[in-house]
Amino acid sequence: MACALVLILIIKTMNAEVFNKLKVFTIKQAAVTEEEVTEDASLENDLGVYGGDAADFIKAFGKEFGVDVSRFIIGEYFRPDGDVILPALIRLFTGRKRPERKDLTIRHLEKAILAGRLDEEVINS
Repeated sequence: MACALVLILIIKTMNAEVFNKLKVFTIKQAAVTEEEVTEDASLENDLGVYGGDAADFIKAFGKEFGVDVSRFIIGEYFRPDGDVILPALIRLFTGRKRPERKDLTIRHLEKAILAGRLDEEVINS
């Protein structure tokens, strides 16, 4: 019983260390405040990371934490840089809907660090 409790404490400490390192990285890369970076914070919706900044963030994340990001499909999670008015007008006149984007959170990045890769399987686990 005591061994199990020690093991749980070690795992919680390791997870806290991973989160703290990820938090420092995110503050630096995304130019956000410490208070904004929570486990449930969405990179795009809460922290304002999108377009080219998102691509740079994911590449730097992979390099910093030794995570394979080669199978991560960035376009499914982040909107591109550029004009938002023209696409909105086109959708208005054509009746097309805005493409739905998946949400990538700090918690997903934590899981990726522990798994050593960032892909759909890790994100959805």
